[in-house]
Amino acid sequence: MNTKKPDSVVQRKPVDSEKITINVGFVDLGQLDLLVAEGFYGNRTDFIRTAIRNQLSGHADTVKQLVARKLLVLGLQHFTANDLRAVRDANQTLNIRVLGLATIADDVTPELARQTIASIEVLGALHASPEVKAVLNTRNRLSVLRH
Repeated sequence: MNTKKPDSVVQRKPVDSEKITINVGFVDLGQLDLLVAEGFYGNRTDFIRTAIRNQLSGHADTVKQLVARKLLVLGLQHFTANDLRAVRDANQTLNIRVLGLATIADDVTPELARQTIASIEVLGALHASPEVKAVLNTRNRLSVLRH
């Protein structure tokens, strides 16, 4: 019996993180593995997350100042079709600037995005349908900064 749901019924799991890949020197990796083996960290990922948080904590004041100066939304910014229709009906457009995660709901059509999003800058991750991303990208309005 086939129990697979049709694509239109499959629910997406909310994403709470973004996968990254890093290259680590052999000696650093060996030291990391030693700390994991000795129980200081549960696994490599725990070590890396802790190291990232410690670095960000050390720069917290600078990040706060930059977020304020650049007028960025810090955290999660989500846009639905209803949100964008309200913007369109008010004869306005959005200049989206997010540090974190920007999501554009699956019910947003490429045309609605074209009509309502004047620019988008995301430091972090952007989740949107491939069609919406394509519209924003081809109009040179999509800037997802990754290094």
